[in-house]
Amino acid sequence: MALALSLGRRGLGNCWPNPAVGCVIVQGGRIVGRGWTQPGGRPHAERVALDQAGAMARGATVYVTLEPCSHHGQTPPCAEALIAADVARVVVATGDSNPKVSGAGIKRLRAAGIEVVQGVMENEARAANAGFFQVQETGRSRVTLKLATSFDGRIATASGQSQWITGPDARRLVHGLRASHDAVMVGAGTVRADDPSLTVRDLGVAQQPVRVVVSRRLNLPEGSKLQATAKDVPVWICHGPDADADQMARWSGAGALLIPCALRGRQIDLCFALSALAERGLTRVFCEGGGALAASLMSAGLVDEMVGFTAGLAIGAEGLPSIGALGLGTLREAERFALADARQVGGDVYHRWARCYGCVKTPHFR
Repeated sequence: MALALSLGRRGLGNCWPNPAVGCVIVQGGRIVGRGWTQPGGRPHAERVALDQAGAMARGATVYVTLEPCSHHGQTPPCAEALIAADVARVVVATGDSNPKVSGAGIKRLRAAGIEVVQGVMENEARAANAGFFQVQETGRSRVTLKLATSFDGRIATASGQSQWITGPDARRLVHGLRASHDAVMVGAGTVRADDPSLTVRDLGVAQQPVRVVVSRRLNLPEGSKLQATAKDVPVWICHGPDADADQMARWSGAGALLIPCALRGRQIDLCFALSALAERGLTRVFCEGGGALAASLMSAGLVDEMVGFTAGLAIGAEGLPSIGALGLGTLREAERFALADARQVGGDVYHRWARCYGCVKTPHFR
């Protein structure tokens, strides 16, 4: 199952809206088939592994990280494919909370006389597809907030210079994290200040993440890298009802998808925006700032995971803070996250924090 989970993670970021599933088929103590969900979500992991195994799948044991699907979509159900292949046993890490499946796949396998074992490495499987499960269960995309800061928590000097606070190894890891998410999200201020590309570079990825910009009035610069490449790499803009009509026409004409969002006070309702992204298939969103967007997400309780890169330099109080004002009066008002991982990356420190939900977790250091 550990191998199936490793294979499944290869699909993260390029198989949405489907979950990133891994599958291993074992016959007589030998692996005869391996597969993971392919780009765009098809074919499914089980189909890939069965095609590789061929006749050797008969009487074999199948390890799969998510309950095989049981409904007809663009392809026939994987449960039926496993039955047709005459496998003897299916080991499932976790069930599928999609109401179209939700136990029906396992029920169909058992009705066909196939032994089914469920719950092997279930926690790991749910963590690997946390975005998919979150969309199914809450209706909004999962958010990872990334901050690359100086030792004193600044993302730029007072003049706005930020390239580069962290080193090349940290920046390469950031590109890997982008690739494992469905979308990279920034606020309008970041687009105006940095003119970012928000693409994955130098990793040879086949599918780029969607680039999402949150901008109430669409007051974005003309001729930006995002606008120039919107027809090549998707750009989605979450805007308010009072967005400038001329700007809407320009960005739409450039190839961007415009997503109208409700307001919460004077700002875009980010819960509404994340639900709108989920409706369009996005399960995992990697937020790269800036400080105002980070503060809005934190204030709304919408950050599920934080990833930090801390460099060994100090910029001082005049520098730009990584997170804008939160309006907290006491420490008790600040949401706590649990340290999940920490390690050195080049000359910087990488640290990952998971939303705690009142639990106590043991951090992993290396």
